[in-house]
Amino acid sequence: MAPDTDTATPVHVLDNPVWSALTGPSSALAETGPRGLAARYAADISPFVALGDPQDPASWADLAALAGPGTTVWITGLPTPPPGWTTEHSIPGVQLDGGAVRAEAAPEAVLLGPADVPEMLELVGLTKPGPFARRTVELGTYLGIRHEGRLVAMAGERMRPPGWSEISAVCTHPDHRGKGLAGRLIRAVAAGIRERGDRPFLHAAADNTGAIALYGSMGFTLRRRPVFMGVRTPDATA
Repeated sequence: MAPDTDTATPVHVLDNPVWSALTGPSSALAETGPRGLAARYAADISPFVALGDPQDPASWADLAALAGPGTTVWITGLPTPPPGWTTEHSIPGVQLDGGAVRAEAAPEAVLLGPADVPEMLELVGLTKPGPFARRTVELGTYLGIRHEGRLVAMAGERMRPPGWSEISAVCTHPDHRGKGLAGRLIRAVAAGIRERGDRPFLHAAADNTGAIALYGSMGFTLRRRPVFMGVRTPDATA
């Protein structure tokens, strides 16, 4: 089992998953710093950014140049930012390995795309599963379940480090919880991930005990305990 925090030098693609994704399978969606030491998704895709080496001050300087002064960005699994940066949010999380999860198709699931984004954003706004923006759907496959034409549950893919795919945006309308919809969608998304030879994983807030219990019952196992941090770049006068 890995350490509880990501302060050690990363030795696995999941130790720095955003960087691994943006310099790997998701490189076409990446914006990089002037020196190539930092990267981010476009703001309307995901708020996450990454550093090639979290211990290197030059990587932090490159991220500051990429994001601009006085800008809040989200980073995962990193130590305390250097002087001039402000930590505005700190959310303990868990990273779960889905290698043992049983994957299977969900016949009732439908493929979601750009035309479904308004409904997806509405469901996300109601259920708060985590960051989801107008172009997040471009990160991978998203599946949904409809009831009387209305989108009531969904799940999809976000970070894609080499050999891995993160299951994300798992949410169910409050009126339709307790029916196993989330579990069926997770298994269906996992089936697609396995078909292309990747291994599923996911992240959750550490205090989301209900979701973590569901994931554990499905076979997800704890890999590490990262922290999701909202950090503000130095002001132009700093």
